[in-house]
Amino acid sequence: MRRLVALLGLSGLSLAIQAAPNINVGTVYDYLDGDKSTYLKRVFNGGDSTAFVKVNVLEIIYNADGTTTEVPVKTQADASSRDGLMASPARLIVPANGMQGTRLLYMGERETERYFRVRFVPVVPEKEDEFAVSSEEREDYRKHLSARVNVMAGFGTVFFVRPKNSRFDSVIDDSAGTYRIRNNGNTVVVIDEFKNCSRAVETDCEPTTKHHLLAGKAFEFQKQAGREYRFNLIEGSSKKALHIAGQ
Repeated sequence: MRRLVALLGLSGLSLAIQAAPNINVGTVYDYLDGDKSTYLKRVFNGGDSTAFVKVNVLEIIYNADGTTTEVPVKTQADASSRDGLMASPARLIVPANGMQGTRLLYMGERETERYFRVRFVPVVPEKEDEFAVSSEEREDYRKHLSARVNVMAGFGTVFFVRPKNSRFDSVIDDSAGTYRIRNNGNTVVVIDEFKNCSRAVETDCEPTTKHHLLAGKAFEFQKQAGREYRFNLIEGSSKKALHIAGQ
């Protein structure tokens, strides 16, 4: 009997977790090309309750020692003088099993590449949140979720704003024991689906990784005997598949 109660309890927990918003923002990394100023980002809700989502934007600043700092985007009284990235709208009401989009608009100088953290945070709407719902609707939503275990996960994405005059210049140095790529351009290069595998055993591979090579930075690895390395070198819309054998 105790086991039956426990199973019923677990079943109820599972149903409660499912009965909530469940958002998905697609790709974690997005790129704004130099000739574009806006980017449409879609938010999907696979749950069975409406999702109220706040969109927050922070700028990522790279420090001299390689660490990063995230700071609020500067906003002045006149929206036209805003310097950085803004989301419009910054409040999304996404229906169950539905989708809504926000347009990421960049305003400011484009001489150098800039980086932003865009956070999509599901919330229970409050009066000050400025969602277009009535007090009654807010209260009904709160009661709907308060009766169940409410798990609402948010997502943080990284948004790369390329310079207006983007230039790609990846320099490869393939020596006997080391393979090195240096980004001599002025915008990020992506090393995608990097795989380090044994040539003898196809399934003997290290976890696949993804690397963002910023302007002026280098990526390298030591070539080992009996191993092979495969990855895609992505420069904007150009994608090149590379295969490097070990020693």
